Amino acid sequence: MADQLTVLLPVAAVWAAAGVVADGLPRLDRARALRRRTGWLSALTLTGLALTATVLVLGLESAGRTVADRAAAGLALAAGPALAVAVCTVRRVRRLRAGAGVFANAPDTPAPHGLRAAAAHPLIGLPIQVTALAVLPAVASAAGVDLLAAPAVTGPASTVGVLGVTAIGVRHALRHNRLAERAISPAATGSSRPAGSLHV
Repeated sequence: MADQLTVLLPVAAVWAAAGVVADGLPRLDRARALRRRTGWLSALTLTGLALTATVLVLGLESAGRTVADRAAAGLALAAGPALAVAVCTVRRVRRLRAGAGVFANAPDTPAPHGLRAAAAHPLIGLPIQVTALAVLPAVASAAGVDLLAAPAVTGPASTVGVLGVTAIGVRHALRHNRLAERAISPAATGSSRPAGSLHV
């Protein structure tokens, strides 16, 4: 168990750190800070994907109940969210960093609302945070607390997990919509002024 925990703890720590960084991106109101944090997020995300893939591949290649095999079995729940991170999140983070770099020449350049709305997109934060949550049962099991062993615990634990993921998704969606409305409203105001002058 201790060896399995040694394998899983770095994976969990990297995904948890990536989730914290992703959650804080929309609150950054300076382009340079946003570019720097997206660089951190990109590095953490790629590291998490590399660690997760390494453990899963080693588990597939090993025969019997080795440490790698048990760790890979524990990470099976996180494989789906990690795949979503690889397919959706990595590309969005890369584009977000490039967009922030355009405005990051001056240290105090404000980050546009559109850029912050892109940082708040659910496909950036949600897959990373779901992956971090999906690693926790494996870590708990390796530590000797198997949440899914007893049938009486499996149902409530699954329900709490689903509710947690739903709450995270709703929070990301609401924050994204709020920032997107701020990005659209100046454009709408600007477009209404010429229309008003034409009617005069």
